[in-house]
Amino acid sequence: MNVKIDDSWMQPLNAEFEKEYFQNLVSFVKTEYKTKQIFPPGSQIFNAFNHCPLGDVKVVIVGQDPYHGPGQANGLCFSVADGIRHPPSLQNIFKEIKGDLGIDSPESGNLERWADQGVLLLNATLTVEARKAGSHQNKGWEQFTDAVLQVVSKKKENVVFMLWGAYAQKKGSIVDSARHLILKAPHPSPFSAHSGFFGCKHFSQTNQYLVSKGLRPINW
Repeated sequence: MNVKIDDSWMQPLNAEFEKEYFQNLVSFVKTEYKTKQIFPPGSQIFNAFNHCPLGDVKVVIVGQDPYHGPGQANGLCFSVADGIRHPPSLQNIFKEIKGDLGIDSPESGNLERWADQGVLLLNATLTVEARKAGSHQNKGWEQFTDAVLQVVSKKKENVVFMLWGAYAQKKGSIVDSARHLILKAPHPSPFSAHSGFFGCKHFSQTNQYLVSKGLRPINW
């Protein structure tokens, strides 16, 4: 299992890698990959970090679990690999971008192009067993990704945090709202998108904020 994380994240997260919970998590994940079908591919576990070095982070979107269908997950929340049909939540994200900014839904649901512009697409849990949603929750990933949010909150300024749904909003409560912009809306899933995700205009708000801080807006 070839797992690497961008050097910019190594130093600020080094204390986490040394902790007992993380050592236990590594042992668990290694065994899972050896004995079961686990997503994303091992080389993509830290894809979100490798496409978005700490110094480049301008936006953070918080997800919960990787997709658990074959070929879907690629290490970025809400994103799927090229050629994979857009899951419902991603379809709704693209619908909101169309309504907000007039940008048509792209053919590919691969959001690496966002990550490369400084959007950290962070799932709370970074691995999952095939066809078993939530199967790797409460194994240590959540503690690690809390530490990631704290690193961004403390070491960066003027980052936009998009927190969709109660889970993301609770997780994002550790972010310093005096230093960053926090945008909240219902989750984009079909169960809640019509309760306020559609029309939230988070994408235009994000770009307006970034421009106001002298930063380049995101090409959504």
